[in-house]
Amino acid sequence: MENLLSNLKIVVPEKIYVKDPESSTLGKRIIEHSIILIDDIGFDSFTFKKLGILINSNESSVYRYFESKHKLLLYLSSWYWAWIEYQLVFETHNLNALEKLEKAIEIVTRSIKKDSNYSHINEVVLNRIIINENSKSFLTKEVDQENKEGYFIVYKRIVHRLREMIVAINSDYKFPSSLASTILEASLHQYFLKDHFQSITDCTNNISPTDFLKNLVLKTIKS
Repeated sequence: MENLLSNLKIVVPEKIYVKDPESSTLGKRIIEHSIILIDDIGFDSFTFKKLGILINSNESSVYRYFESKHKLLLYLSSWYWAWIEYQLVFETHNLNALEKLEKAIEIVTRSIKKDSNYSHINEVVLNRIIINENSKSFLTKEVDQENKEGYFIVYKRIVHRLREMIVAINSDYKFPSSLASTILEASLHQYFLKDHFQSITDCTNNISPTDFLKNLVLKTIKS
């Protein structure tokens, strides 16, 4: 799978960026160091001016790639979910229905490891950003318009893939889309609770969000 993934370009909806950051060395540096900076100071405190200082470039150079820091967060979120989707497609290939769903839950909820195929992106750090900041990409007044323009299409594709896997096991289950979207959001939330509110989650170093969600989903659709 690693050899196949190394030849694939992660595709992000074009309307999110002004210029594709993957098309230049500067663009890749913007992505690389924006991940580092957001992880370090948080998205609310992040600015293009601070990023420019970090990469030793003018603030205006960042605007040549993204019109706002919101669009940059949308890019990072879309890239992350597209990267997850490629793993989902390859690792569930040729499995039976139950194996496919179990593997899919594992893929979208497991702890992240660094992917050497994308040297300018630290997926482990990006995962922390997704856990802490992903909701800020869509909890905005512009969400409906951005949804119409396809900004969230990658995330929605993963939900649809999970939905199809749920239906393949139990076509009579009434809430496959709700359960599929819950898998993704509950995973992020449980990782957040595990790190910050340990008294209100059962997830620990020995019990992962993956364990919890496999148990929840499989018992729900089989009942």
